Amino acid sequence: MLKVVLITGISGSGKSVALRLLEDSGYTCVDNLPVRFLREFIASTREDSLERVAVAIDVRSPGELDGLPAVITELRAMGTEFRVVFLDANDNTLMQRYSESRRRHPLTDRLQQGGKSPSLRDCIDTEREMLAPLREQEHVIDTSDLTPGQLRAWMRDLIQADRASLVLTFESFAYKRGVPGDADLVFDVRCLPNPHYDRDLRPLTGRDEPVAQWLGQFGSVETMIEDIAGFIRRWLPLYMQDTRNYLTVAIGCTGGQHRSVYVTEQLARRFADHSPLLVRHRNQPPTDIP
Repeated sequence: MLKVVLITGISGSGKSVALRLLEDSGYTCVDNLPVRFLREFIASTREDSLERVAVAIDVRSPGELDGLPAVITELRAMGTEFRVVFLDANDNTLMQRYSESRRRHPLTDRLQQGGKSPSLRDCIDTEREMLAPLREQEHVIDTSDLTPGQLRAWMRDLIQADRASLVLTFESFAYKRGVPGDADLVFDVRCLPNPHYDRDLRPLTGRDEPVAQWLGQFGSVETMIEDIAGFIRRWLPLYMQDTRNYLTVAIGCTGGQHRSVYVTEQLARRFADHSPLLVRHRNQPPTDIP
């Protein structure tokens, strides 16, 4: 069966990084494909017996984005395995990335009025409005605090996950960096004992055995994990009945290094029988940076 990955999202959120990862993974990739050519392109890939295709579509396709959700629905009805990945980032991150790259926003010329160029903030706000229907289509990845290596690792995990069932993701994060925009459920574990105040444990993470042993000695930690797991067990079947393809459970502590990482890992163990299952740590380097 033909597998199609559609990469879309806010300009500056990492679409080129994601598309290059897909290309390196054996996908036939097309960037900035106009929506009106999507049906023809998919048909031609079938004729060429291609199995994996990736397409990037965003605001560079003027006047056509409104019809994209209907095209996706139509192609899925025809038996195409169609996965949509929406990349996003907060405004401050986008502003910083544009400042560092010195690139112009793709909407700059289109929004120009009376010879006056719009501000970058105006371009970003307009783009968010234009892409709002697509953001609700499938899986959102907030790249605000991700390195390119982390994004590549997350994309690799995502495309390897089987779409036959809901993709359950457990994700740790740091509240000092803000709640990730891709979270469906958020749990705050900042009330738990903090290994940060132990000099020997401070440089370690929640994936290290000394930290795991230290946190594991507290009944409150175990109770918190069981309460979160119980909530998910109770409501996960209803999320699956809602024809949802992805559910991201975010666990946050102050620095995203000890407590949230440990709780995330423990939850993943408790749901190890769910497939596909992904584990992510926003404030930890990926275990294998390509």
